[in-house]
Amino acid sequence: MRAIGYQTPLPIENPASLQDIDLPKPVPTGRDILVEIRAVSVNPVDTKVRSSATPEAGQWRVLGWDAAGIVVGTGPDVTGFSVGDEVFYAGAINRPGTNAEFHLVDERIVGHKPRSLNWAEAAALPLTAITAWEMLFDRLDIRRSVPGTTPSILIIGGAGGVSSIAIQLAKVLTNITVIATASRPETQDWVTSLGADYVIDHSKPLAEQVAGLPTGAPGFVFSTTQTDRHLAEIVELLAPQGHFGLIDDPAELNAVPLKRKSLSLHWELMFTRSLFGTADISAQGKLLNDVSRLIDEGRLRTTLGKNLGAITAANLREAHALIESGQAKGKIVLEGFPACTLGLNGEDHD
Repeated sequence: MRAIGYQTPLPIENPASLQDIDLPKPVPTGRDILVEIRAVSVNPVDTKVRSSATPEAGQWRVLGWDAAGIVVGTGPDVTGFSVGDEVFYAGAINRPGTNAEFHLVDERIVGHKPRSLNWAEAAALPLTAITAWEMLFDRLDIRRSVPGTTPSILIIGGAGGVSSIAIQLAKVLTNITVIATASRPETQDWVTSLGADYVIDHSKPLAEQVAGLPTGAPGFVFSTTQTDRHLAEIVELLAPQGHFGLIDDPAELNAVPLKRKSLSLHWELMFTRSLFGTADISAQGKLLNDVSRLIDEGRLRTTLGKNLGAITAANLREAHALIESGQAKGKIVLEGFPACTLGLNGEDHD
């Protein structure tokens, strides 16, 4: 089968950083389903792994954790899916990725694709939807009250993929006021269109801007990017006994300043459930089905920002470069494999 992979971590400008390759078609066992990939999206985690993780000598690392496709095979223990089902999911970080024609995934972290979306629109959603849902409702638990506050949340990095779905989920499923950050006119328009009640500029001090809003100090902050840069401002602007969650990877995080206000700190990694096989691993499949239902009801919309065309090494390198530039708006998606060509071993792809 066709796939895209690498053997050595390299800058994305190097053609060997991602290459078109041939790999054996996998066979499902246990609770795995085999999915024929129709579309994938690219996330910051793809670029982080590509630039830092070295595969075993002579082996290829295939990236990709977002996908939409059709079930073409099932393991003997599968109960929730059948051949022909259309699905979307975000995969597991400790298994081969979705940048391949066929992909194995545990059925418990898979959802039924929204009927109202095409392949590209659906592929844009899973990883960010899981991350946003788990942060909002499992980690921060934004439905709880913070004494002395009106319900409000600040989402830092509002135009990114995770924030783009987090804004919608917060508005659709709660009565919380959403403050989002964006620094350019096009990204400010984007977050407003997603439902943000207020938009502030993350290139300027945050606490002063929040203090100028009629919401009062928010009880929740969800930081998706540059947390180390904004940490002092976050501590200043959060209400006492508030809750602070993050998903990025600051070089260091000094939690001591949180003590004075009794602020709680929450990390979110959407791969935790699949990586450790947690007792509630099936929660991810359930929430993806909830997202699918909300999409088909017209209450949520896809966060697709740009479709770069076919699933090829060249197009994936372009997607990685765009994400590394920090200028992406919404999600970057690739759809379909090119017409049948000769592979590296001289065999036809079919």
